[in-house]
Amino acid sequence: MLTARALSGGRVSVRDAETRPSYTVIAAGKAAPAMAEAAISHLGPQIRRGLLVSSTPTAVLGFDCIAGGHPIPNAESERAGRRALELADSLGPDDVLLILLSGGASALMAVPAADLTLDDKRATTNQLLKAGADIYALNTVRKHLSAIKGGWLAAQTKATCRTLVISDVVGDDVSVIASGPTVGDDSTFQDALDVVQQFGGATAFPAAVVRRLQRGAAKALPDTPTGHDPRLARATTTIIGSRRDAMLGAMAEAEARGYHAIQIGDAVIGEARTAAAAHMGTVFATADRSPRPVCVVSSGETTVHVTGAGKGGRNQEFALAAALSLWGTGLRTSYRDPSPVQSTDPSPASPQGYSDPSLVLASVGTDGIDGPTDAAGAIADGSSISRALAAGLVPERFLSDNNTYEFFQALDDLIHTGPTGTNVGDIQVILLA
Repeated sequence: MLTARALSGGRVSVRDAETRPSYTVIAAGKAAPAMAEAAISHLGPQIRRGLLVSSTPTAVLGFDCIAGGHPIPNAESERAGRRALELADSLGPDDVLLILLSGGASALMAVPAADLTLDDKRATTNQLLKAGADIYALNTVRKHLSAIKGGWLAAQTKATCRTLVISDVVGDDVSVIASGPTVGDDSTFQDALDVVQQFGGATAFPAAVVRRLQRGAAKALPDTPTGHDPRLARATTTIIGSRRDAMLGAMAEAEARGYHAIQIGDAVIGEARTAAAAHMGTVFATADRSPRPVCVVSSGETTVHVTGAGKGGRNQEFALAAALSLWGTGLRTSYRDPSPVQSTDPSPASPQGYSDPSLVLASVGTDGIDGPTDAAGAIADGSSISRALAAGLVPERFLSDNNTYEFFQALDDLIHTGPTGTNVGDIQVILLA
C-alpha cells in the first residue's frame, strides 16, 4: 500500500518525475515482495529487469529472486549484493534504477570489501548484535566493511537512481536504513573503529576487520562517498513508511474496538530491560489524563546485551522487565511487599506483589520476528509475575539468562504471527480497563 501510494503520486511520483519509459528495479528487505508487486502493478511493462532480495524464498514474475540470510548474512546475501552491483553497473545515463528498500536489507544484500570475506562480516555482525549495539552503531561498521553499503551502490551506476524506503530505524535516517546503499555517508572509518572499541574491543573482532578499519582511519583507504560526491548527484531517496504508520494503524484498530487511543510519540529505545520500567511510568502518567478503557501505543527499537545462554528477543525482554517493574513498584494499586522482585524463592507462598489483570501489554516486532526466535514478541499483564511464581518460575533468573522465550512459553504468552512481510521497528500496545 505504501509503495503503491508513492508510485501513483502520493509522497513521491516516480511515474511523473521521470519521462523515461523503462526501469530496472531492485527490491531488497523484508517488505521486498510486496514492494516489487506494487512496482509491477503501477509500472507494468516499463520494468525491464528486476531483482528481488527477501528473507524467504519468493517468486515475483519478471524478477530474479534471491533469499538472503537475516540477521546474519549468508552466501545468498553475497550473491544478491553482487547481482545488484552488476545491474547498477550495466545501466547508462538514460536509464532509471528504482530501488525499493525495507528493514533487513543490510543483511540480505551484502558484498564484503575486497580485503574481507563474508565470514569476517558475519562474525562482526554477530559480535555487535550480542554486545547490544544499536542499529546506528551496527550499520556504521557495516558500511565500512562493504562494497555496496554507504552509497556504493548508487556510486556504481550512471543511471538516475530513485530509492523508496520503508524505515525500520528510529529517526528515519536514510543513511542508516539498510546501511544506506544509495545515500551519501558522513560516518568515517574512525567512527567505525570507535564502535568496535566500544562493543568488545579489537580482540573480539576478526583481525582482517580491525586491520581494514585501522587502515581506513589512517587514510590509506577511500572512505564511503559523502552526500557531496558527484557520483551520487543523480540519486534521490524518499521515505514512504515508518513506525508512525504502524502506530496510526494500531490506534485506528483500538478506536474501532471502543478504546480511547493515545500515542506516545517519543521512541522507545535503549536497553530493553532498562527502558521498560521507565516506559511504564510514562504510560501511566499519560493514561491518568485519559478516559477508560484506554489504549496507549508506542514504538521504537530497543537493544539487548546478551550475557546469558538462553533464547529470547528484545520485545520478550521488554515485556518481562515491564511486568517485573509493575510487581516491584505497585504502580496504580497498593501492594504489600516488594520482596518477590528480589526473591529467589519460586514458591507460590511468596508475598504477593502487584497483581492487576486489567492491564495488558504487548511488545512485538512488526516483522513478526523477535531475535533468533519464532515469536514476534510477548504479552504481559498485571498478573504475569504472580502466575509465574505460582508455576514455580523465578522471573529474574530468566531475564538474567536472556531466556525470556522459555519464560513466556511456560505462561503461554508468546505472540506468534509469522513473518509479516514488512519491518518498521517494534510496537508496544498497552490496554488499561
